Amino acid sequence: MSDRRKQRSADPADRVAFGAGELPRLREAVCDLSWLLGRGYVERTALALVGDRYSLSARQRQAVARVACSDDLCCALAARRLSLSDLEGRTLAIDGFNVLVTLEAALGGAVVLLARDGCARDVSGVRGTWRRRAQTRLALGLAGDLLREAQVAGATWVLDHGVSNAGRLRALLQEAAAQSGWPWAVEVTDDADARLAQVGEVVASADREVLQRCGPWVSLAREAVGARVSGAWVVDLTEPRGQGPVGTPRPAGC
Repeated sequence: MSDRRKQRSADPADRVAFGAGELPRLREAVCDLSWLLGRGYVERTALALVGDRYSLSARQRQAVARVACSDDLCCALAARRLSLSDLEGRTLAIDGFNVLVTLEAALGGAVVLLARDGCARDVSGVRGTWRRRAQTRLALGLAGDLLREAQVAGATWVLDHGVSNAGRLRALLQEAAAQSGWPWAVEVTDDADARLAQVGEVVASADREVLQRCGPWVSLAREAVGARVSGAWVVDLTEPRGQGPVGTPRPAGC
């Protein structure tokens, strides 16, 4: 499906790829990939092994890779993870495209994956291109309301200049903040990952490269989906024995 569509809606093939009958197999694949990652296997090689073993489609492999995480990394990230209730009076650096695209996906009825590291992710993520969707303003309002309720002192949305339409999103964020009185700033940078890894504030992101390098962090998208997006298509591939509520942290081991 073209990325030019106005809705960030579900891929029609996902009804089969992530249907109830596929979930046990996908969860086993996540366990196997997580085990291999914990033993030093290169992700690309390990994913090929696991994908072939379980005869996964390309989209299912994407999903398994975005959910899997070694036990050691899960524990390391959990030690620095905060919740919205911890953010009162603090400032936040938001991985703008990363958070926004997941919220747009949830609001549009697309699959949202619960990952072993405590994050919620859409299946595809941002791949160099972002376009405004029907859900964009609603997603920003959702984030703004949650941060206001958490009494966050301020937030800086960090956007990667290399993603198309970063300037348009900056203008939209500035407009929304001015209209609603949100204490937001917006920064467009050539290396958003490096900027987020070095900030002193709490980081809101689900980008694993960022999370491994930053200090305290919060899964803003997961908290937002769990609290405000009723009926979201949430797929939990982290636990072979069943599916838990969106806000429930998953155990490190399978």
